[in-house]
Amino acid sequence: MGIRVVARRCRTYIAGNPVIGLVFRLSSALESVLMSRLMLLFTLGLALWLGGATLYVSAQSQYESVTKDAAFRASVELPKGAAFVLLSEGFTYYRWANTESCTSADVLVHGFSVPSYIWDPTYEFLASKGRCVVTLDLYGRGFSDNPDVAYTDQLFANQVLELLDHLEIEKATLLGLSNGGRVVSQLVGFAPERVEQLIYVASSGFRDVSRATNVGVSQAEIDALVARYPELPAGQLSDFKDPTNFQDWDEKYAELLVHKGFARALISTRKNHDSRELDIIHAALQASDIPVTTIWGDSDTVVVYAGFAEKLARLLPKRVEHFVPESGHLPHMENPAYFEALLKKQLFAR
Repeated sequence: MGIRVVARRCRTYIAGNPVIGLVFRLSSALESVLMSRLMLLFTLGLALWLGGATLYVSAQSQYESVTKDAAFRASVELPKGAAFVLLSEGFTYYRWANTESCTSADVLVHGFSVPSYIWDPTYEFLASKGRCVVTLDLYGRGFSDNPDVAYTDQLFANQVLELLDHLEIEKATLLGLSNGGRVVSQLVGFAPERVEQLIYVASSGFRDVSRATNVGVSQAEIDALVARYPELPAGQLSDFKDPTNFQDWDEKYAELLVHKGFARALISTRKNHDSRELDIIHAALQASDIPVTTIWGDSDTVVVYAGFAEKLARLLPKRVEHFVPESGHLPHMENPAYFEALLKKQLFAR
């Protein structure tokens, strides 16, 4: 946390404390100059005295405090190609590159909790090669709305389809990362005619899971997850084989925790996971002419390939498969040169 933030919070503490505040209420101009110098020293000293505990409490008070309303959207600094669009379940944030005559696109779908910025290296790579490329924040993540609905694979697949309709993109190559693999599978189940090919990256969609008996989300469940917020950012580093190369990754994730409704979205998503419908879709893929590629980090400890390797071989024996060396759950980030070479071979040759 920067010294400006520390200083601002300490000044707030001083302003709200009548005893400490009295020390600084001196009237003469000379005293004012002198006290401004002392105020800075006192602020720094107070920060050290308060230590991490006060700042920790202050940080906790910010959790789930920001509503994604019109004012929020207006405050977002949009990078090139980024915009918001109102879809059936709320506003969706997306980025779009090389839009001219874009009837077919590469669509990047992120995973369980980290929004579309997780795809930034791949987005920039594809855009630099002149590819029409789209990425978006799924509902409940990033800058997109957090609607009060059930967060299902069907919800997210419809969101992607509605965005493609809005952008007038007829067909797409879908790249699904981790939980995004579930989303692109559901999309091809809904509209196989819209899919040119599927590329699964560290997909969690092949594991056996069952929908919760009670898919509702209680306030007690939300409170329990929010209580764990302080530990979540550091946990994101387990996605990497070597997290020392991604020093700010946890800090970036911490910024997501201020969004109201984030906990509910995560809990609802997890409760609604079910593999039975996806298994049917994957079996149907085998009989289709849609090319399927699976890409895995060779050291992934988040989605462990050995846990579903036999099932995957049975469902999709015709798939093309690659293992990216020296990478964990996010091979496109840990070994981008190797990963991008695979994409060039898979995408540009077609």
